[in-house]
Amino acid sequence: MTHKKGRIYVCHTFYHLYISFLKEFKQPAEEKGNATMVLSLMSNDFGDIKGRILESGYFKEVLEFDEKRETFFPELAKYKVNRGNIIANTIPRIQFTKKFAKLQEKYVPVNFKDYDDVYVFCDTDPIGLYLNQKKVRYHVVEDGLNYLSRSIPAKRDNPKGFGFKKFMSMGLNLIFLQEGYSKYAVDVEVNDLSIIDDTFYKYKEVPRLELESSLTEEEKDALVKVFVKDINRMLSEISNTEGSSDNILILTEPLCTLDVREKLFRDLVNEYKAEGNVFLKIHPRDDLDYENLFSDVFQFDKKVPMEILNFFSKVHFKKVVSVFTELGSITFADEKIHLGKKFMDKYEDPSIHAYIKE
Repeated sequence: MTHKKGRIYVCHTFYHLYISFLKEFKQPAEEKGNATMVLSLMSNDFGDIKGRILESGYFKEVLEFDEKRETFFPELAKYKVNRGNIIANTIPRIQFTKKFAKLQEKYVPVNFKDYDDVYVFCDTDPIGLYLNQKKVRYHVVEDGLNYLSRSIPAKRDNPKGFGFKKFMSMGLNLIFLQEGYSKYAVDVEVNDLSIIDDTFYKYKEVPRLELESSLTEEEKDALVKVFVKDINRMLSEISNTEGSSDNILILTEPLCTLDVREKLFRDLVNEYKAEGNVFLKIHPRDDLDYENLFSDVFQFDKKVPMEILNFFSKVHFKKVVSVFTELGSITFADEKIHLGKKFMDKYEDPSIHAYIKE
């Protein structure tokens, strides 16, 4: 019998990487340092963090995955044409599923069947479809904090004939549905079951607060060293928040078109400037040029997850403001303001956000 290689995590964002560390910290002493990290290059530029992950000693190997979206393969477009009804669309969808997995295979850096446990934070991305076609059992981990409280992506994207499509995915593995509604997804880790409007036997509650509250000082230090490339610069940034009780942090997000996004966050900056000193925390996938467009506003490094700010005793804000980002894990602010879809309705057609539950 071939010896398995332990745990492997597929991360698309810095938040995914952060949660992977929290999960590894909870492993028994004899298991620590025995995991493999896969960084998908599809959504984020992880920079030179690979070396710092290895230096931490919590992962034995770090691989890069040049994951490809379906649009990278023009030959797949013919399978996505709407033919008018579920039956007519099913055969090309089956063909698409098999073809996409085959095309993706050359970019996959590892044989996932070699591992005991495979963790995927976003099986909505191509990796989920690929693992199912390769018959690899895997664990889904909620993409972001309370991500599934907004909507259930598999049901949202398949509003007609969901029962039939669920059987084709979970029962026969002929098509693919995300977030656990696929044959080889073992379970779906979520932060809080009580706020998810879905009953699904695969859901498994793993509260983030429990993972974070048990961190030792050594583990907090390890996280800071991994995520903060230039600690001295970060300490200098944090020193700008000392001595004032009116600091306000605004979290950007990759929302709407770039021009609308610029107006949205300019409006927020101008609104909160009347209350105190405004800081921006740029979302890792937000490609608006804040450095030039908001040069008058202090900005934290976009490659540092906001949760890392919890580990600096001197950083504190009067308020932290987000549009959709969940703020439950933040301890460095007195007040948490979650604007939600009513706020976004002022900047985009409300029908775009209608599916989001609040």
